[in-house]
Amino acid sequence: MHLTSRQQGFLFLAGFGLCIPAANWLIGNVGTVCVPQGPCLIPVAPGITAPSGVLMIGLALVLRDLVQRRLGVGWAFGAILAGTALSALLAPPALVLASAVAFLLSELADLAVYTPLARRRLVLAVLASGLVGLAVDSVAFLLLAFGNLDYLSGQVLGKLWMVLAALPLVRWLRARDERLGLA
Repeated sequence: MHLTSRQQGFLFLAGFGLCIPAANWLIGNVGTVCVPQGPCLIPVAPGITAPSGVLMIGLALVLRDLVQRRLGVGWAFGAILAGTALSALLAPPALVLASAVAFLLSELADLAVYTPLARRRLVLAVLASGLVGLAVDSVAFLLLAFGNLDYLSGQVLGKLWMVLAALPLVRWLRARDERLGLA
């Protein structure tokens, strides 16, 4: 069964939307250690842990790029606004502002970097926009939620692993698009 570009775009959009509740669920339920009244943590490098939800945030950055590739910048921007509202709705009360603002800023930064690069260098666009987005998300969230950057390395690494893990799929999609004359 062959999905049209538009159908693929809606699948990417659904995945993007699902990343937000998944991130919130992971933070409270999955980790090698769960801090009382705090997040569940996972190792992201030797001696470095991060809240488990960072994995889904890294994936969301890539999926937003793919939504834009298949459905256009208008859909991507709409997804960012809807994702921001969903992030605020699902975040624990103490983290609503930090979660929503970090999501909005990081996804807008991702969009700003991805858009000019995507036409000619898709894989580079996804990587570069993901790096900018994960840095903005991590810094904004930590500063607004905790007033410091103590957990920055774990936040960045956790999101980076997901961006890097998605790059082979992005490369495959680009090659497939070129074969089908969609690029």
